[in-house]
Amino acid sequence: MPIRLERGLTQAEVKGRARLAEKKPAVAEKYELFDARVEEGKSNAIIQFQVDYRCNFRCEHCCITGLRRSRQEESFDVGKVRDLADQADEMGLAEFVITGGEPLIIPWYDELVEAIGPDRFYIASDTNGWYLDEKMAKHLVDIGVDKTQISLDSLSADEHDAFRRHKGAHERAVRGIRASLDAGLSTLVQTVVTRDRIRSSEFEGFLKFINEMGAPVFVTYAKPVGAWERNYGAMVSRADMDYMRELEEKYRVFTHLTPAYGWDLGCIAVKRMISVTQYGDVMPCPYTHISLGNVFDESLEEIVERGMKIRHFGEHRDTCLMAEDVMARPGGFVKEYIEPRVYDKVLPVPWNQVFMDEDFIK
Repeated sequence: MPIRLERGLTQAEVKGRARLAEKKPAVAEKYELFDARVEEGKSNAIIQFQVDYRCNFRCEHCCITGLRRSRQEESFDVGKVRDLADQADEMGLAEFVITGGEPLIIPWYDELVEAIGPDRFYIASDTNGWYLDEKMAKHLVDIGVDKTQISLDSLSADEHDAFRRHKGAHERAVRGIRASLDAGLSTLVQTVVTRDRIRSSEFEGFLKFINEMGAPVFVTYAKPVGAWERNYGAMVSRADMDYMRELEEKYRVFTHLTPAYGWDLGCIAVKRMISVTQYGDVMPCPYTHISLGNVFDESLEEIVERGMKIRHFGEHRDTCLMAEDVMARPGGFVKEYIEPRVYDKVLPVPWNQVFMDEDFIK
């Protein structure tokens, strides 16, 4: 189970909680219960909500290529979003990340935020930055969005634009970061890191540049899924992850493995993150394309509890199951579960086609 750190909250975390208590007291009250929930073995999952897969980019590494469906299926509308949020609220969950696709092109984005409920959830929004100008940033503040998570993948405009396959993407992303900061939104820059990039001078220069702009950096390790299915050459090693921890001492940079708020959860799949697809499937994380259940068929609470009973997610794992180099760890999760049971299947694959009795906590 998760391991408690005795160091307590950092100064920045204390200040952040104080601001939240003033701005969104109902959300702050949920955070106060998180420690007890972790002790009880319950999830405090951020809901990464893949509400609509439409997008204006065709990114090289896109992880949702296999999650888009060719046939008509039940998907979310305002009423279904409100029901999902009601269930999450009753469970004591506190955070939504609106993602896609590109969220800022969703025609009903404002209604979506209202249905989630800004008074009862901390709401972040992913974006590639193309439509995030000064006017949009101020509008996000007005409707109750708390945070933007903007994708930027190189100091070089040419390299970023090629990776995102959209000319001008770098310029728009940098503009979006500045607009978000100026509007008073909590602003995070998300960047994809491969084996080749992690120890490069470009990457360290990138961290300096973004930190000097006034934003922290969240590192997404390359995963062999979606458009990068079986791209094992991009994956980082355990030594690379150790090096990232050294960078965390020098810069405002973190990964999903970074301890926070007094807890070292290791891999946060299910414990601190679930992904809900446009079609209602609940996955352990955005990169583990296994359905733990569908919210149109059963309750969110039942699905999350099932996920916490699967040992890979309910127990502590000190690595990213989907990112650690398969060549260095041939018996790891990707080789044992994803390659034989998920690749080349209709996604996401139901949990009972992937996990056996021995995979559950007894």
